[in-house]
Amino acid sequence: MNKLISAILLFVFVGFSANASWLNDTVNHLKGFGGMQEKGQSSNLSKSKIAAGLKEALSIAVSNTVSKLGRVNGFYKDRKVHIPLPSKLESLRGVLDRIGLSGKLDKLEIKLNRAAELATPKAKELFLDAIKHMTIRDVYRIYKGPDDAATQYFRENMGEKLKSEMRPIVDKTLSEVDAVKTYNSIVNSINTLPFGKKVNLNLTDYVLNKAEDGIFYYMAKEEEAIRKDPAKRVTELLREVFGR
Repeated sequence: MNKLISAILLFVFVGFSANASWLNDTVNHLKGFGGMQEKGQSSNLSKSKIAAGLKEALSIAVSNTVSKLGRVNGFYKDRKVHIPLPSKLESLRGVLDRIGLSGKLDKLEIKLNRAAELATPKAKELFLDAIKHMTIRDVYRIYKGPDDAATQYFRENMGEKLKSEMRPIVDKTLSEVDAVKTYNSIVNSINTLPFGKKVNLNLTDYVLNKAEDGIFYYMAKEEEAIRKDPAKRVTELLREVFGR
């Protein structure tokens, strides 16, 4: 009897070992399913439902970002995205102060931020159009990606288009608020000084780069919040896709 029991135990052990890989696969699958549930994601959601939920989430993120930045002091009084003077000008502040130009620097800094604030609303329609034309493959990759996957996607796919669309507004605004005139006045004064280096900056490019950084900074924050904070899931569809 003892020999029979030993033989049975040996048979079970061998069979168990042979199926170890199958068992590991099953455990890993269950862990993956559990991870989805922790994020509030339902395993039986259709891809079309996921696509609709993610697009709605991104549309809300765009609206919140543009509302935050596309207003007076949206950039200027926000330390996270405030547009400082170009470093070449800031480095000369001490010298310019001695010749009475530091006040112009302060005015120029405000005007650079104003240009970004006025141009930012143009970004909204561009983002919404990009969201509308996302493929299911794009959407699912973003849905399964890191907290800023959509922001990375937008940077990669529409960064240059965003600048192109915002450029005329920034150009016009810089001119209207006399930023160009103020800048030229400062630069002309600097370039007549004996200490040296000429200053030649493209203000529009500078503002566009900083404005884009600010927009994507808050897009990433909004995207992460919707993924992680149930209070940010303000529609039933968002709660269904991302959890309650």
